[in-house]
Amino acid sequence: MKLQELIQNSKHELDSLNVEDADIKLKILIEYVFKISKEKLILKYKDEINDKKVEEFRKLLKKLENGIPIQYIINNQEFMGLNFYVDENVLIPQPDTEILVEEVIKYCNELRNNESEDKETNKDYKENIEKEPIINKEDKNINKKTIKILDLCTGSGIIGISIYKYLENVEIYASDISQKALNIAEKNTNLNNAKINFINSDMFENIHIKDFDIIVSNPPYIESKVIESLSKEVQNEPKLALDGGEDGLKFYRCILENAKDYLRKNGAIFLEIGYDQKEDVKNLLKENRNYAEINTIQDLSGNDRCVVAKVCI
Repeated sequence: MKLQELIQNSKHELDSLNVEDADIKLKILIEYVFKISKEKLILKYKDEINDKKVEEFRKLLKKLENGIPIQYIINNQEFMGLNFYVDENVLIPQPDTEILVEEVIKYCNELRNNESEDKETNKDYKENIEKEPIINKEDKNINKKTIKILDLCTGSGIIGISIYKYLENVEIYASDISQKALNIAEKNTNLNNAKINFINSDMFENIHIKDFDIIVSNPPYIESKVIESLSKEVQNEPKLALDGGEDGLKFYRCILENAKDYLRKNGAIFLEIGYDQKEDVKNLLKENRNYAEINTIQDLSGNDRCVVAKVCI
């Protein structure tokens, strides 16, 4: 069988099942199985392909047809310019969450700028984001203050690991209730040469450090009743990481009630939120009366995506 024939037949199958973004997913699968880059794909159309490889491809195509996300099939998703291993035990990293990470990085750089009298020696946020991830962290500005960060509900570890890779002198702790998720996060730590302290904990239950500068979290925030109406692909992601309780605010309440006891004075909290949860989460912050300087940040689509606040006690 020629590659072109396989592609055409597979595309027809995916289209008949109304698989979303079929062209993109098919090209990713072809590249993964046959090790042919997207750029060289058209040059290989007339090539005969190995029967064993065709069999392997068809098995994976069947998973795609059954609603298994392509990221789980190839066990990879890019995030913040880094590659992460993912499977059915963790959520698939989404581009919107990069906004959360970028805001934490921006805030940390502003902290250091405020502490330094020599502004010219400090990188601003935009410079830092546009650079490659820091490789030899031990050689970088060892006299800078260490910033201590807690990543709650870490899942695959993308938030904590990305912050570590783009910031100097950070000490990061990451927790999750799922040991399977933490195993994936450990794998990603090794994959990206990062140093993260992982804690198996149901929210704050096993967190014993009380002097974090920042708590960051992308918690489960989908209303329980909504989950069954989501796409087949999303329903193949772990429900534990999606279900935010009856009103989607269960974990925000827990975080806001407890975070003040784990942050330094003037410590900051960064939360990813659902596109329609801005007012609800801001109201929770105001009702708590332990937080000030409450701000929201929009994603590239103009949706409210993050809430940021400082402890005021």
